[in-house]
Amino acid sequence: MRSALDKVNRGWGALRKAQEASGDGTLQDLPTSFTTALKQAAAALETHFAEAPPGAPDAPLQQAYFEILAFQRLAESFGSHSVLELTEQAGAFGKPAATVRIQNLIPAPFLKPRFAAARTATLFSATLSPPRYQTDMLGLPGDAAWIDVESPFSADQLQVQVVSKISTRFPDRQRSAAPIARLIAGQFEAQPGNYLAFFSSFDYLDLVAAEFQRQCPQVPMWTQARGMDEGARTAFLERFAPGGAGIGFAVLGGSFGEGIDLRGDRLVGAFVATLGLPQVNPRNEQLKARLQGVFGAGYDYTYLYPGIQKVVQAAGRVIRTQEDRGVVYLIDDRFARPAVRELLPAWWRVTPYGLGAAASASTAA
Repeated sequence: MRSALDKVNRGWGALRKAQEASGDGTLQDLPTSFTTALKQAAAALETHFAEAPPGAPDAPLQQAYFEILAFQRLAESFGSHSVLELTEQAGAFGKPAATVRIQNLIPAPFLKPRFAAARTATLFSATLSPPRYQTDMLGLPGDAAWIDVESPFSADQLQVQVVSKISTRFPDRQRSAAPIARLIAGQFEAQPGNYLAFFSSFDYLDLVAAEFQRQCPQVPMWTQARGMDEGARTAFLERFAPGGAGIGFAVLGGSFGEGIDLRGDRLVGAFVATLGLPQVNPRNEQLKARLQGVFGAGYDYTYLYPGIQKVVQAAGRVIRTQEDRGVVYLIDDRFARPAVRELLPAWWRVTPYGLGAAASASTAA
């Protein structure tokens, strides 16, 4: 086995050289020397397992074999819909360890033949807009029928207010903590009840939660923590008791931003700070460049549409039945932009913060 695995090891050198030569640290293709070495290693491993004496197989070696086969299958379909990522970190005994990964960015090429082979397919969700984005990313046929079903809820059930005077952009987050805390406190004082406050990261959540606790130590509050197990998640949700009052702080796009059902007065309102835009990092910038080249809408497809989907999902926790009533605060001046407002549910009646206060107070009364 040594010869075959040594060739794979040398293939990492070719990968690193290709990455360095790219200039931006990305890989557009796999070096042939590396893919050839993987094929030879897979064949050698298969022979080794076939000829090995009966007994328990070498588990790590067997796992490596399966990973090589899985990687080869992905490599055969590699194209503009995916990118190659090479990362290095400290391994065992202080030696560097590297990981090469094929990351799919656009599922359409894989889904399109599945749709073509099916007699019919139906996709449904409360967050399937805008149509062009979903059609492009999912590979739907050009003649796919699109139906926007009227919501069973009415605008009178939900007061949606845009707080434009608070910027939640990354450079402004430190100074946004105090006004957001005051906003939450003001709404709670006007209408005590159970609320969820959503933030784009745990760091931002911790910042505002600490400020809120400083301003309102008498108000019950609880926060989502990193890596919560099922028991901790259940305990978090149980704090939203019927007739209760307090503020739950959670991360936008996390386990409490979708798929939870807090009916009636278990949840009477939500605060959503930021547009939920994904972080600007090398992977997302790669995705933006790739989507710009394929669809001509790199920023919207990478950042804006996925972010607004998370916002709509989080706000959707408030109204679960036709009897529910509540309030949602969208905190950021960008929510007032027409291009962003068009992405919000049609049944929402969105007003600037302050204009909806009278209606909110009426609901509280």
